[in-house]
Amino acid sequence: MPDFKSIIEGKKYDFLRTDPRLGKSIILLGVSGSYGYGTNREGSDIDLRGIALNGRADLLGLDFFEQFEDRITDTVIFSFMKIIGLLMNCNPNTIEILGLDDDQYVIKSVMGQELLDNKALFLSKRAAASFGHYAGSQLRRLQNAIARDSLTQSEREKHILNSVNNALNDFNDRHKSYNGSTIRLYIDDAVTDGFDTEIFVDGEFRHYPLRQYNEMINTLTNVIRDYSKIGERNKKKDDRHLNKHAMHLIRLFMMGINILEKGEIKTRMKGDDLKLLLDIRDGKYMSDSKLIPEFFEIVGDFERRFEDAADRSCLPSEPDKEPIAELVESFNYRAVTGDIR
Repeated sequence: MPDFKSIIEGKKYDFLRTDPRLGKSIILLGVSGSYGYGTNREGSDIDLRGIALNGRADLLGLDFFEQFEDRITDTVIFSFMKIIGLLMNCNPNTIEILGLDDDQYVIKSVMGQELLDNKALFLSKRAAASFGHYAGSQLRRLQNAIARDSLTQSEREKHILNSVNNALNDFNDRHKSYNGSTIRLYIDDAVTDGFDTEIFVDGEFRHYPLRQYNEMINTLTNVIRDYSKIGERNKKKDDRHLNKHAMHLIRLFMMGINILEKGEIKTRMKGDDLKLLLDIRDGKYMSDSKLIPEFFEIVGDFERRFEDAADRSCLPSEPDKEPIAELVESFNYRAVTGDIR
């Protein structure tokens, strides 16, 4: 296992210390991706996810900070105010930050530990909808990947629309603070040569950040690009990606079940759960570039367990906003007064 604390001392992570929004404002920074889930192998990329306090100018002035991203190191650091909303919705891509083992955090301040001590405040039955949505999106990706080679152009366009809508929903979930914009995707008779039907878009944007717009367009374009590469497919690479998608589908169910049944955020998988994930990733449930029926039996079992956990969960229907508001007020007061520890 790499020494992550030593790694971030390297020059390519200098932004952690030099960027004015980061530095001492970072209260949590931990490993994500395969190292976070325990599914890493030799040569796995190092992904980092974290939380930084909003600055005085964000909270009292006109500055606006949602997240910092460094693509070279695959590091994403959310602002405290942004991540609070995501945590309250049990967003799978962010709630995992609160479920790492202690040795997976490379930065954990006193305030970071205080947030971890209060992580139960963010757990509610909203996890059923959020994890169910993400797992459903992952399952549709698998179904699309398996079916798309044998579909007609019009049928494939429907699958693409499904994937594009999922990508758009995920994007909007991460950028809810931008209002005054609407976008609708739908299928109609084609105007493009060689197509019977195709996807169209209607949209209206008001006071929408250009960079955010560009990111949204790139997100949707990447889905289309993935489908356009079908004729150029690298079988070995595609099989690896398919197994990775399959693994993450089951991992989402595992994590959601833990939250709903036990009120626990468990990011790093262990024991039989980890063995199953590694077996899926390594191709045990694939034959001739297709996932075998046994895999979908496993999916069905996890779907039933997830639904049962949601029905039986003792978690509140919604997070209690009052103690969360008190926590946010306390953190922001200290950020404004400079009492950051």
